Amino acid sequence: MTQADERVLEFLHEKDIIASPSVIAANIDYSNEYISRRCQQLAEEGFIQRTDPSNYQITDLGEKFLTGELVEEEEDEA
Repeated sequence: MTQADERVLEFLHEKDIIASPSVIAANIDYSNEYISRRCQQLAEEGFIQRTDPSNYQITDLGEKFLTGELVEEEEDEA
């Protein structure tokens, strides 16, 4: 998990919104292209989910990661 990944999760959690990579990128000061790639990876790992072709929201797994409830084995399986 990169620092940008954590920022994506924090943004989606704190704002409690569904957002596109471009909206996320604009709010956490990373490039749209980079955040788009990271969102795809986070979705593949189950930390966020695609709600439609261009938007994402945080999942229960992502919430658990932020609160520290996710144990290392669960994180490795994700």
